[in-house]
Amino acid sequence: MTGRKQKIAICWFRRDLRLADNPALCVALDHGVPVLPIFIDDQGQDGQPQQGGASNVWLHNSLAALHKDLNESLVLFKGTPRAVFEQLKAEFELVAVHWNRMYEPEAIARDKALKQWFADDDVEAHSHNGSLLFEPWTIEKKDGGPYKVFTPFYKKGCLNAEPPRAPLKAPQQINAYEGKIDGAASLDELNLLPTRDWGKSIVEGWDISEAGARARWDDFAENGLFNYKEGRDLPGKPFVSRLSPYLHFGQISPHQLWAALDHYSQDRNVEHFRSELGWREFSYYLLYHFPTLPKENFQPQFEGFTWAKDELRVKRWQQGKTGIPIVDAGMRELWTTGYMHNRVRMIVASYLTKNLRQDWRDGLAWFEDTLFDADLASNSASWQWVAGTGADAAPYFRVFNPVLQGEKFDPEGEYIRTHVAELRDVPKSYLFAPWEAPKEMREKYGLDGTKYPEPMVDLKKSRQDALAAYDAHKNARAEAKESEI
Repeated sequence: MTGRKQKIAICWFRRDLRLADNPALCVALDHGVPVLPIFIDDQGQDGQPQQGGASNVWLHNSLAALHKDLNESLVLFKGTPRAVFEQLKAEFELVAVHWNRMYEPEAIARDKALKQWFADDDVEAHSHNGSLLFEPWTIEKKDGGPYKVFTPFYKKGCLNAEPPRAPLKAPQQINAYEGKIDGAASLDELNLLPTRDWGKSIVEGWDISEAGARARWDDFAENGLFNYKEGRDLPGKPFVSRLSPYLHFGQISPHQLWAALDHYSQDRNVEHFRSELGWREFSYYLLYHFPTLPKENFQPQFEGFTWAKDELRVKRWQQGKTGIPIVDAGMRELWTTGYMHNRVRMIVASYLTKNLRQDWRDGLAWFEDTLFDADLASNSASWQWVAGTGADAAPYFRVFNPVLQGEKFDPEGEYIRTHVAELRDVPKSYLFAPWEAPKEMREKYGLDGTKYPEPMVDLKKSRQDALAAYDAHKNARAEAKESEI
């Protein structure tokens, strides 16, 4: 006669790698039976996407920190969730399974199928909102359709909706299952870290943990928040939160930030930071309602647009060897830190898609691989916004001038000098457009290609070429439409 199975509740951690404000964890603990906290690495399994290298570095360190915070009770698996749950169902009596929702198309499909599978086997399975202030299906226009422009989405939709819930406190005690689990993997067996040293160097300066997220918020609240509206555009200054990786992996929640802002005078800086949280919501909203956002032009008039495919140009852009100082500074910051300042993200994206006329999907893919905060929703919406193909997009004819952007937002050259070693001694008068320096100065500082590369393209001409290509595409579409009538 076999013994009775141990009753447990499961909390399935995903992008909610924290104890505070974790609805799935709190509800799992309410069942009054031991809770088994698990994480399943299902990258590349059953249609789930493979994360980029930087994301996996962050994930590795996040799981180590969460395991410690859970008194070393986090159990790791590698494989499909269905196979993992089949094994756990055979070993335990599952009282309930809880997780916090994800909103990527592949994750939605996976979770929907799992819920049905659990229901067919009479196992309670519940998903919760731990990642968004407003569920995407709760915000809609008067005609019932989804918003496609940010300002009405935020002001008419979000700010007039039911206010975000209050954040939940971390459990005072976690009754975790402490027995051995067959099929569990060690953190190293997940093989999340790259073999090269890059995986070690990019984490320098980051405390990748829930405590690190709180410390980052505290530092920003004290030193950056009240200079945020204007200061957020200055890449050489500490006026941005740098919370995006923590938000992406759920070491801090938007509910915690939204509630924390209530404790400050509601001036334009605080309101602007709230609206940036709103942009994150809008990106997820677009991805939910338009799941092809990462792959297809949101604006249909760009279908068939001919990008000037050039792998060498993309490679030099990736390496920060374009010859445009502010662009190269951004790309090198990305490679060495896993992060890039938001203003510079727009500049480098504009340069790639307009001056170099390379497909925005090439830029998105590189960011996916090298950004700690490689958030599919924000990444896709932002690249399409800059390229002019997206929702609420900057018009195609708006091309960021990287020289003027550098002069305006990095006026002393602090950011450029920090990330482009070859330019550290170059006088400020030549720093932003070194190709315009006199011949003797270019030779002295190696601006003639001996130390620092000359520009890949002429900024003025490349802008004109991009606009001409768009006009030609627009005219061709108009002619094709006319011929159909």
